[in-house]
Amino acid sequence: MKKNSEASRFYRICYAVFAKIVGLIFRIKVINAENEPDEGGFLVCANHVSATDAVVICYAFRKHQIRLMAKKELFKIPLLSGLIKMLGAFPVDRSGSDVGAIRKAVDMLREGKCVGMFPQGHRYPCEDPRTTPRKNGAALICTRAEADVFPVYIWRKNNKAKLFRRTYVILGERIPFESFGYTEGGSAEYKRITDIAFGHICDIGEAFDPKELKKK
Repeated sequence: MKKNSEASRFYRICYAVFAKIVGLIFRIKVINAENEPDEGGFLVCANHVSATDAVVICYAFRKHQIRLMAKKELFKIPLLSGLIKMLGAFPVDRSGSDVGAIRKAVDMLREGKCVGMFPQGHRYPCEDPRTTPRKNGAALICTRAEADVFPVYIWRKNNKAKLFRRTYVILGERIPFESFGYTEGGSAEYKRITDIAFGHICDIGEAFDPKELKKK
């Protein structure tokens, strides 16, 4: 992992120790790794299938620590709470609009850190992500921080996670904030930006064919 000011020392140590193990257990292959930006301050958005997606996302980014929103219930579990806090995760109340979590994410992005979110809000295994509902929290955070969005698609056979089943993490291209054409906000505009960002994510997944990799 490239050492940089965004990643805590504890995180770098954990990554160095556990990355290979995680990669083997989930058989992770990162596609387009060269697309990862050198500079931080971007919002990673990905499709959501499994509780392991957070680990998979962190594995895929070698240059940056991705600070992911995690449901608040995880922070009530002894030991686990302290661990995920040290790894950079922070709690969010998924039952409503969590102003505190939104403010924290915006502050992190403005500081040049990287934040990770799943626009679908919930896991949707075995479903085409383009047909699933999504929430506008990522768009709200993106616009308040004026942050670029980095789309990622997590590809698994039949959109179902299993131990030792191949997982592809496909990195897209950084979407400049200015390209969203943001003006004054409001639910309609947040939905429009969410649809654009999530559309990029789905496009990445639909264009990917693992059979083509075997031909190369």
